[in-house]
Amino acid sequence: MLLRHNSFRPPAPVPYPNTPGPLDLVRTLWSNPIEAWTKAHFEEPIVRTSLPFGDVVVVNDPAAVRRVLQENETNYCKDRFQKRILAVLSGGLLTAESAQWYSQRRLIAPLFRSSMIKDMAPTMMAAIDELVGRWAKRDGVVLDIAEETTDLALDVLERAIFSAGLFVGRDDLRAAMRTYFDGLGRIDPFDLFDLPDFIPRISRLSTRPAIRVFHKAVEDMIAARERDLERHETGAANDVLMLLIRARDPATGGKLTWQEIRANVITFMAAGHESTANAITWTLYLLSRSPEWRECVRAEAERAGGETPELLFDRLSKTRAVVEESLRLYPPLAAISRMARSSDELAGMRVEAGAIVAIAPYVLHRHKMWGTRADEFDPARFLPGSREYIDRYAYLPFGAGARGCIGSIFALQEATLAVAAITRNFELEAEPNHVVWPVHRITLRPRGGLPMFVRRRTPGRPALKSEEAASV
Repeated sequence: MLLRHNSFRPPAPVPYPNTPGPLDLVRTLWSNPIEAWTKAHFEEPIVRTSLPFGDVVVVNDPAAVRRVLQENETNYCKDRFQKRILAVLSGGLLTAESAQWYSQRRLIAPLFRSSMIKDMAPTMMAAIDELVGRWAKRDGVVLDIAEETTDLALDVLERAIFSAGLFVGRDDLRAAMRTYFDGLGRIDPFDLFDLPDFIPRISRLSTRPAIRVFHKAVEDMIAARERDLERHETGAANDVLMLLIRARDPATGGKLTWQEIRANVITFMAAGHESTANAITWTLYLLSRSPEWRECVRAEAERAGGETPELLFDRLSKTRAVVEESLRLYPPLAAISRMARSSDELAGMRVEAGAIVAIAPYVLHRHKMWGTRADEFDPARFLPGSREYIDRYAYLPFGAGARGCIGSIFALQEATLAVAAITRNFELEAEPNHVVWPVHRITLRPRGGLPMFVRRRTPGRPALKSEEAASV
């Protein structure tokens, strides 16, 4: 096990000593919400703040988090603020409520069983191998790792979930997703003051062309699959999109509507690729700052190099610990919000009906309950002998409870395999003139991308391609 004194503090905002004034708060929430947190949020089990649209209760106590997300989850629904932001995904698993959500969950959950995710490992490795091959031809250049990992995540989605291909250009789709997240992820002042929905939100006007790109791409894919199904069902692609079309609710026999399929596919395309790409990006940056852990990951990757893709993930325990620590410091899901349907008590505080209850993994993961070194990078937390002491509701990179992210294992497996392969084959160094800084746009990403020098290295033994590994 690595020594704890090898840890370091990655870039992060210094919390405000007290709640900022109204104008400063609105300005900060617009530009970068994670810069608005105060010292109390990282120290107290629960903090109440009065905002123009009502009370917001930020919960950090794991028992209270468990009550909101699991034990009393029916009392906490998606709040109007969140529904406005995620309106484009309306009707999908992310935004559905009550009977519609339960029906969709029963239909979709079997598609993301651990066994099915493990079967996708060769597909993931094929995309990772191609990335390694491209980078090897560009030895010594500066690449934007955030863009590169976005392309990788889109490639994996295209191979594993939409195997007949995306009916738009990769560059067009990537640009649309970036515009979508930049606009959608901003907290609009009009929402803060609870102005009516018919008043346009400036922050979301720019997302309309991106939404049209999403809808057109998804509609074309669904139409193509339905034509395949009608013409020759046995020869149709058997990817996740086709499984969504074919799926039937075991309780009712019902199927997803066309609108529900579209909303869920957009969710997979947008949230799925963004979370995974950011996880890989932040992990590679953190490893570039930690020589000891970088060598640890590299040695593990070389030892496991002859393993089949399906079993490789299970052999990369230290690499997975590094990814999980990266997800702790820079969780893809930076904040979860709910509205209390009726009054309740959380961590000794009475929460009135109508109050917004916020659970912020970014804050929760850096809270003082993690100790005095909560803001330091130390993957040893997630190795055997330590991870068993982490409360399930103190670590929520993908949420928790019934509404936890259905694709979390998919993202963790892809990120772990990618980090191992990249670290085994390359040395990465941040471009010295670029300031690395986290910015909150639904997910946490590095502001302005992550330019890094990429230099090929000679491993202890040659890296195996996925098809070669499978034959060993």
